[in-house]
Amino acid sequence: MDKMKEQALFDRMKTEGQEQILRFWSELSDEQKDSLARQIDGIDFQMIRVSMQQKNLVLESVITPLHTVTTEEQKEEEEKDRAIGEEIIRQGKVAALVLAGGQGSRLGYDGPKGTLKVGITQDLYLFGILISNMVSNMEKALSKRPLHFLVMTSDQNHEATIRFFEEKAYFGYPKEYIHFFRQDMAPALSHEGKILMEEKDRISLAPNGNGGWFTSMQRCGLLEQLKKDGVEWINVFSVDNVLQNIADPVFLGAASSRGVYAGSKVIAKVNPDERVGAICYRNGRPSVVEYSELTEEMRNAIDQDGHYLYNFGVTLNYIFHLKETEEAAKSQLPIHRANKKIACIDEKGDRVRPAEPNAFKLEYFIFDILEAFDDVLSLECIREDEFAPIKNKEGVDSLETARALLVKKTGRPL
Repeated sequence: MDKMKEQALFDRMKTEGQEQILRFWSELSDEQKDSLARQIDGIDFQMIRVSMQQKNLVLESVITPLHTVTTEEQKEEEEKDRAIGEEIIRQGKVAALVLAGGQGSRLGYDGPKGTLKVGITQDLYLFGILISNMVSNMEKALSKRPLHFLVMTSDQNHEATIRFFEEKAYFGYPKEYIHFFRQDMAPALSHEGKILMEEKDRISLAPNGNGGWFTSMQRCGLLEQLKKDGVEWINVFSVDNVLQNIADPVFLGAASSRGVYAGSKVIAKVNPDERVGAICYRNGRPSVVEYSELTEEMRNAIDQDGHYLYNFGVTLNYIFHLKETEEAAKSQLPIHRANKKIACIDEKGDRVRPAEPNAFKLEYFIFDILEAFDDVLSLECIREDEFAPIKNKEGVDSLETARALLVKKTGRPL
């Protein structure tokens, strides 16, 4: 690196108040210096500044109910909405995007979560099941045009995910319609707002939350490719739900016919105290509130017909209109700070393994982008038909319960 570029780098870090990143610069090799400079170029310093200035979101929130279109209400419109949605599918105007940056370590599985084997006697894997679910809707719509299937990975599992798809021959799906891209990263911050270093030449980075899907997709050029191919809608969903209804024509048609540009699939809570995020209005804007944000009074509040006002939880299955979402993404999303224990090096370069939380992990949440829209569709789905997540090693929402629900839904052994 020449002296002018080096000085510009030091000047920039001084302006940002992050000089500690370059504390060990003189000890680094030329290769390490170039690597660190590239890491710095990838940092969203605006995100850091906003995160440290942002007021407490929860304390300043006024939460009010948002109407959900129940399965009973949808019956009258279902045939019409299905026809609209199937035409969207036939024209290739919808793409699918799976949030697949996580590992299966919480399940006792070593590998990308999407590569988890669900079948017992068959080679059924999470990724393959999701593609099959999408293809099922394509076939019902009599679509002859493949839909784009996007896989958002992380630095940790990107190569392993691509290798897995190659080994499985892309599950029989046209590989030119399957796209892999890495989720953007965000640096870990000390409680004083200083970027932590993992090593002398390496910044401590972590994925920037599932709300980073749009900018990550945009950065790698996939947004332009989708627009060029005439895609207008994108269905964004989690990797771990074996019953995920992907490119659901009723969901697409219901949003289109109602003139809204975003929507969320929701399920009725088992009881008011079920620990799921509830779709609602936050300060007059569509949003999702965490269970912890709802007081006991709010959780048990009912309307004049005796229905709970906050009775529907999100399933992490959303649709967004690309053009409107591109505009929405220009606004600064709220930044969530998670207080974590993060190993790092100190000012002497010694390794530190904290016993208590020492840093903030910065994240965007997918549902925060809903607040950029004037209104969104909250559409109820039947839990047993569309919600079988694999979150835990055993017990509720485990591989065992997901398998049972999948067998019940399909009527076929695994």
